[in-house]
Amino acid sequence: MAGEKDLDLVEIAPQAKPPVCKIIDFGKFKYEQQKREKLQKKNQVVSVLKEIRFHPNTDVHDFDFKTKHAINFLEEGNKVKGTVMFKGREMAYTDLGRELLKRFIEKTSEVARVEVPIKLEGRNMSVILVPIAKKSKKQKK
Repeated sequence: MAGEKDLDLVEIAPQAKPPVCKIIDFGKFKYEQQKREKLQKKNQVVSVLKEIRFHPNTDVHDFDFKTKHAINFLEEGNKVKGTVMFKGREMAYTDLGRELLKRFIEKTSEVARVEVPIKLEGRNMSVILVPIAKKSKKQKK
């Protein structure tokens, strides 16, 4: 029957008793399947982790400037990791780093929530923020 209609006989479920076959144009089937996979890939949301680095003695202007960048990243739908890096004797002032990250969380609280709380890992203290589930700039376009 498939030969008469100039189509292909495709086995759909070989495990079934009796096996299930379908008469279709296999080239067209493969093309539509690729189109569906491409569309699924296109609609997939990819989350990127951006890092903003501070030092315990980061000045107010620098802090505000970096925070604005973090807010832009969050609005685009990316995760942001705020990191305070300690050098040498700065390790004695980890409380300054903790206060800096608390201020960072406060400034970004309108667009983000904390995913991983503040923690000290070696010479770095970090926090990970995730955008609040609103439509990001990319989704609006």
